[in-house]
Amino acid sequence: MKIKSTLSKGVVVPSLIFIVGVCLLSAIYPELTENLLNTVKDFIFVNLNYIYVWSVTIFVIFLIYLMFSKYGNIRLGRNESKPDYSFFSWISMLFAAGMGIGLMYFSVAEPMQHYSNEVFAGNTAVQRAKDAQLYTFFHWGIHAWAIYGIVGLSLAYFAYRYRLPLSLRSCFYPLLKNKIKGRWGNTIDVFALCSTFFGITTTLGFGVVQINSGLETLGVLPGSSFTYQVLIVTVLVSLSIISAVSGVDKGVRILSNINIVSVIVLLLFVLVLGPTVYLIGSFTEGIGNYINNFFSLTFNTHVYETETQPWFYDWTILYWAWWISWSPYVGLFIAKISKGRTIREFIAAVLIIPTLFNFIWMSVFGNSAVWFDLNVAGGALSHLASNPDALMFRFLEYLPLTEIASFLVIAIIIVFFVTSADSGMFVMNSIATKNASVSPKWQTVGWGILLAVLALMLLNAGGLNALQSMTLITALPFSVIMLLFIVSLVKALSVDKNYYERDFSVSTIPWSGATWRERLRQIVSFNDKESVNGFIKTTVKKAFLELQKEFASNGIEAKVNAYDDPQKVEIEIKYDVVNNFIYGVKSDLKIVSNYMLDEGNMPDIENNRTFYPKSYFGDDREGYDVQLFTKNELISDVLKHYERFIEIISEEKNEMFISSNTNKRLK
Repeated sequence: MKIKSTLSKGVVVPSLIFIVGVCLLSAIYPELTENLLNTVKDFIFVNLNYIYVWSVTIFVIFLIYLMFSKYGNIRLGRNESKPDYSFFSWISMLFAAGMGIGLMYFSVAEPMQHYSNEVFAGNTAVQRAKDAQLYTFFHWGIHAWAIYGIVGLSLAYFAYRYRLPLSLRSCFYPLLKNKIKGRWGNTIDVFALCSTFFGITTTLGFGVVQINSGLETLGVLPGSSFTYQVLIVTVLVSLSIISAVSGVDKGVRILSNINIVSVIVLLLFVLVLGPTVYLIGSFTEGIGNYINNFFSLTFNTHVYETETQPWFYDWTILYWAWWISWSPYVGLFIAKISKGRTIREFIAAVLIIPTLFNFIWMSVFGNSAVWFDLNVAGGALSHLASNPDALMFRFLEYLPLTEIASFLVIAIIIVFFVTSADSGMFVMNSIATKNASVSPKWQTVGWGILLAVLALMLLNAGGLNALQSMTLITALPFSVIMLLFIVSLVKALSVDKNYYERDFSVSTIPWSGATWRERLRQIVSFNDKESVNGFIKTTVKKAFLELQKEFASNGIEAKVNAYDDPQKVEIEIKYDVVNNFIYGVKSDLKIVSNYMLDEGNMPDIENNRTFYPKSYFGDDREGYDVQLFTKNELISDVLKHYERFIEIISEEKNEMFISSNTNKRLK
């Protein structure tokens, strides 16, 4: 029997060759591969770190501009589209896919590592605590979510507004047009699939280690051998596959909702039973500190502080690279659940809500750990800063109901694991099938099995660090790709706004309907250069000559000027004190869309170059197509502009615009 499949060979085959090849090298020669990839990574971080700094800065500035711009009301879908999910479910899924296990892994570990880092050893304990919170905010705040936001917004816009496949290749449509369907598009999707797979594999590998450490601390498992890791991965990936097969509307959404509630319960538990007053005060001060230092943090490359540069490479640059490498996966998932939202709503939600929650979370856990370390633990937590797998569970020992809280933490990590894995399977299958609407369930199962097998293989061989380095290296070219996403978005949004706001042509205003048959023939015809030149020489010139006579009968001297290349005719009234009045018509070129050439329902078009008579004015205002004007209508249009001209020059406030200096220079 032939196995049904929606997989695209042009995307899947090269992706699997690269993925399996890198994983085998990392497993068979872990030290050699890790050293080689670390050398490349270190070179990039040290010598090309400014690319990450500038890219992330541009992402933040662009999204903030877009949120407040005229494009903010554009909907990710048709104008009448409605969101597919409630606001709570949307935010829950967004949050679970975006940070997930990382929040549990680093909420205590990162603030403690900054607090105890030798780079800041010369500062007072209070200053080190403030800096630890500030840098944690910086790494988990607006900048991180701006990276996800750029990819998610680009994908959602082109998929739902332009009705293109939900694929990274679609984000290049304004630049590549139909080339996105060929090799260029396949190359982009191969890159996205590999980056997504590497990011999920390494993160899930580290998640398994933390779950194993927590179960060992609670006495559920006797140790952290590879056998127990196989058991954990088997159970969790099985749950992930069940959730992924059930679809986003069921498994992923339900698990995300459960998880966000569990996270809030844990957060309130630590806030209420920890140093509550200290936490609220430090959070308030931390927000102010973050806002005050926002721009200095954003642009700081530590080039004048050589002693802190290694820390800068190992933390800030690593984070930017890590978020960028994860952005194809998270961006695709965010786009999938964001249909029907406006651009303003999307950006505000993606930048502000998760960031604010991250700040609260990191303040409660990180500042509690610092407070316990200073006042209760006697520095015990600082000494564990280099062991983040166990640090969260050691921290909980300083709170009441330790075992219950620890089991809740493990449960949350497990659900985060499952939601990250199932949404990852969904996204990888979407990339591999070019966003096929319906795919066989065995494909989703296959991605889950591949994730589990390769993660375990790397865990056993110690190759996860090598794969992590590979993931960080891929972030450099993808940061450039994301900058091109912005170029595509700007170009597309400009066209979008112009399309929906374009009014009727000026030439349609005087229509009475008396000559509607002639109008129809003119509308559906596309003119060559000769016919347009003929229109200018006859209709336009006759109108201007007739108007010239009428001006003369009213004591006004008007001149009709004719030119051959390009063909144009203008009527000019000269003045000494103010600028001359000029109304002209010239032959202009217009490129017709290739779609129009293939449209059988449009007569009289042979190539994509057409000509039309375009008006122009003495004050350089933009003209318009006048080919549908009759002679009398053209005369009427000239008089409208002349009436406007007389009105303007009669107002004193317009003196600086109507100065005759230009005329005198021409003389």
